Amino acid sequence: MLHAAMVRSPHGHARIKGIDASRARSHPGVVAVYTNTDLKDELGALIVAWLLPDIKQTSRPPMAYDNVRFVGEPVAVVVASDPGTAVDAAALVDVTYEPLPAVVDAEATTKSGAPQLHQEAPNNVAWEWEVAGGDIDEAANQAEVVVSQRIINQRLIPNAMETRGAVVDYNPGSNQLTLWTSTQVPHFVRLALSIATGHPEHQLRVVAPEVGGGFGSKICPYVEEIIVAVAAKRLGRPIKWTETRQENYVATNHGRDHVQDVEIMGNRDGTITGIRCTVYANMGAHLSFLAPLIPSYLFGLMLVGPYQTPNISGKVYGTFTNTTPVDAYRGAGRPEATFVVERMVDLFAGEIGMDPVEVRRKNLVAPFSEGHTVATGVAYDSGNYEAAFDRALEMVGYQAFRKEQEEARKQGRHLGIGLCTYVEICGAAPSAIATALGAQAGLWESALVRVHPTGKVSIYTGASSHGQGHETTFAQLASSELGIPMEDVDIVHGDTAQVQFGAGTYGSRSAAVGGTAIHLGVDKIKDKAKRLAAHLLEAAEADMVYEDGKIFVRGAPDNAKTFGEVALASYLASSLPEGMEPGLEATSFFDPPNFTWPFGTHAAVVEVDGDTGDVKLLRYVAVDDVGNVINPMIVDGMVHGGIAQGVGQALQEEAVYDDQGQLLTGTMMDYAVPSADVLPSYEVDRTVTPSPTNPLGIKGAGETGTIAASGAFVNAVMDALAPLGVKHVDMPLKPERVWRAMQSARG
Repeated sequence: MLHAAMVRSPHGHARIKGIDASRARSHPGVVAVYTNTDLKDELGALIVAWLLPDIKQTSRPPMAYDNVRFVGEPVAVVVASDPGTAVDAAALVDVTYEPLPAVVDAEATTKSGAPQLHQEAPNNVAWEWEVAGGDIDEAANQAEVVVSQRIINQRLIPNAMETRGAVVDYNPGSNQLTLWTSTQVPHFVRLALSIATGHPEHQLRVVAPEVGGGFGSKICPYVEEIIVAVAAKRLGRPIKWTETRQENYVATNHGRDHVQDVEIMGNRDGTITGIRCTVYANMGAHLSFLAPLIPSYLFGLMLVGPYQTPNISGKVYGTFTNTTPVDAYRGAGRPEATFVVERMVDLFAGEIGMDPVEVRRKNLVAPFSEGHTVATGVAYDSGNYEAAFDRALEMVGYQAFRKEQEEARKQGRHLGIGLCTYVEICGAAPSAIATALGAQAGLWESALVRVHPTGKVSIYTGASSHGQGHETTFAQLASSELGIPMEDVDIVHGDTAQVQFGAGTYGSRSAAVGGTAIHLGVDKIKDKAKRLAAHLLEAAEADMVYEDGKIFVRGAPDNAKTFGEVALASYLASSLPEGMEPGLEATSFFDPPNFTWPFGTHAAVVEVDGDTGDVKLLRYVAVDDVGNVINPMIVDGMVHGGIAQGVGQALQEEAVYDDQGQLLTGTMMDYAVPSADVLPSYEVDRTVTPSPTNPLGIKGAGETGTIAASGAFVNAVMDALAPLGVKHVDMPLKPERVWRAMQSARG
C-alpha cells in the first residue's frame, strides 16, 4: 500500500507559472509525483449531473494546469511509502504562482470590473433560471401591503464525522480497478470515474464501506478519487488517500450561500397574495455534481410553502466565485426556500399587526389527499397542514407562553417564540420529467430480493447507507412482509460488484423509493411462493393465503407450507408448476410517479440576554408528517440530528472568506459546530398523512429538522427583540451581531 497527499493551491485565484517537483521526487520514500501535465491524457473532467437551459459548462480538470480558482484546488499529487512521507514531500513541491484578483461574493462577482473566473461564463454567471406562477406584477399593484427584505443565507461547511477518503487497487491481469471511497452514491461514482478516465465501467468496482456521515457532501464524485485511481493504475500498486479536517474544510463541497432580495405582498386581513425574489446563488469556483439543481428546482419550486399563495416569481443566478464549490448540504435548497418564506411571513405579520399564528392559519392549504397543484406548477401529494400546526401550538402552549412573555417583558427580559411551517420536496421523480428538466441520470431505485434454499433472505439495494439505519429499516420492511425473523434478512448495499445499479442515498428518498423497490420485489417473491405452494398443496392459486410466513388454503391454516419449505422446494425443483423456473428471487426498479412532500410545524422558544446579545434556546417542539413510519426511533433520530444542524446554522455556523479567497474559518477553532450544551431536549411528535405516490405511503424524514429549524429559531429571536424595533438580523445570530442590532435599535 502506498499513500497519497495532494499539493493544493494556497491562493484563491492565481496563474500557475511553473511546478518544480524535483526535490519532492528525490525525497526518501517518495514513489512518484504527478502534476496535471504528467497525467493530462488520463485525467478527464468531472461531469455535472444536472444541466439547466443555457448553462455555461466550464471544464473542471481534476488538477489545475493553468489557473487555480480556489484555495485547496489540487495542482499535484505525491505518492509515497507512508502518509507522513507523502505529506512532507508535498511541502517540497515548488509551485510558482502569479496571484490574480479574487471575488467571493455571489452578487458582487456579476458586477462590472469583477475578476473573471472562466472565459465561457461572462460576468461569472453560470446559469439563469426562473419560476413564475400567477401574475406577480398585478399582485404587487393590488396589494395593500408589500414588505421587502434582503436575506443572506450564509455558506456552511458540512462537517461529517468522517472526512473523505479513498483506497484504489488495480489488477492489471483482469484490468479490474477497485475504489473504496466514502460516498453516498457508489454507482454514480463508478459512472463518473469511467467517464473521466476512460476505464471500462464493467471493470470498475466502487465500494462504499461503513461511512461516517455525509449530509449531502458525499453525493458528489470528487477529483481526488480520479487522481488516486489514475495514479494507482500507473504504478500498479494500491494507494490510500485520506483528507485532513483542514483539507475537508477547503476541498469538500460547501452548502447554502445565497444573497436574496425578497418581497411578500398581501392585504391587511392577513391574506398573502404573492412572493417575489431575486437570488444570487454562489456556485463556488466550479460547477459541482448536482450544484445547478439545488438553487433552481429544489429552491424555486418551494417558494409557495404550505400556503395558498397564488402569485410567485423567482429569478435565480448561479454565479462563480473564488471559493470552494457548493453542492448539496442537508435539505439542499429546501432550507433556503423555507427560511425565505417563513421569515417573510413573520415580517408581513409584523407589518399588519397580526399574530404570526393567525397569518399562517389564514393562508394554509386546506387538507387534501390526492394532489394539490400550487403556483409554481408542482402538485403536492397529500397534506393536512393545519393538524400538524395545531399540534405544535398545543405542545408548546402558545397562548400560555404569550402571557408569560408579557410578564417577562415587564421585567426587562427578552423572551421570544418562533414558528416554521414547512413543506418540502423529496424523493425526486419521475425520471422522465427529471431528465427533461436537466437530470443526466434516472432517479429510480433498485432492489434484488434473493431467497436462499434455507429460507434466509439477502436483499441487494441500490440505496447506500451512511449512518441512517437502512440496514435496520429495510430488514424490518422485508421481515414484516414475509413473516420471517429480522435476523433472517441480510441487507447488502454499497458495492457495485454485488449490487445492481442504483441511484444511491440523497433527498430523503431511501425509504420512499428504495424501500418501495424492496416492497415490490418482496411482492413478486410472495406471488411466486403462493403459486408454488398451491401446486404443492394441490389447490387453486386464487385460494392461497400468505400469513405470518406460512402459505395455506383459505380456511385451512393447519395444512400450511412454511416460507422455508417453499424456498427449498423452489431450489430442489422436483415438483414445479408448468413453466415455473427454479429458484426464488426477484429484481424490481421503482420510478415514482411524483415527488413526496413531507411537512410539519416546528416551534422554538428563546431568551436573549439584553446586555450581551447571547441567545439561549429554551425549548424546541417539532411536529412532522413524514407519511407512514417504519421505525419511529430512527425517524426521531433523523429529526433530532436535523434540528441540531438547523439550529447550528441559525446560531453560529458561518464559512467566511476574505477578499482574496482565503477561508478564515478553516478549522474547528474558527468554525463553530453546535455542541450539546447549546441544545435542549427536543419535544417531537408526528401526524400521519400517507403519500399516494408509493404503496408504502412513506414521504421521507432525513431533512425535516434542518429545513424547519433555522426559520423557527430566527423567528423566535426576532419575536424576542420586537419591542426594541428589531425586524431582521441575518444568520448566524452570534452574540455580537444580535447585540449590535439591539444597540442600533436603542439608538
